[in-house]
Amino acid sequence: MRDRWVHFKIADVYFPDQAKILRDLHGEDLLQGKVIDVSNSEDGENEFVVVEVEGLVEPVVVPVGQIRGLL
Repeated sequence: MRDRWVHFKIADVYFPDQAKILRDLHGEDLLQGKVIDVSNSEDGENEFVVVEVEGLVEPVVVPVGQIRGLL
């Protein structure tokens, strides 16, 4: 198989960590989604939003300060 192109799923990679591969490949990609919940923070500094992203099974949690824009 040496010098042959192959196909495989990221989920099947043994090393390095699958999350690292995704960060390396797509860490700077922008996602968009709908905010479905907002955390409560007394100091206002540690607020998070829960966002549904089309194509992902589970919602994601993002710090409010990292939101790049509103649609």
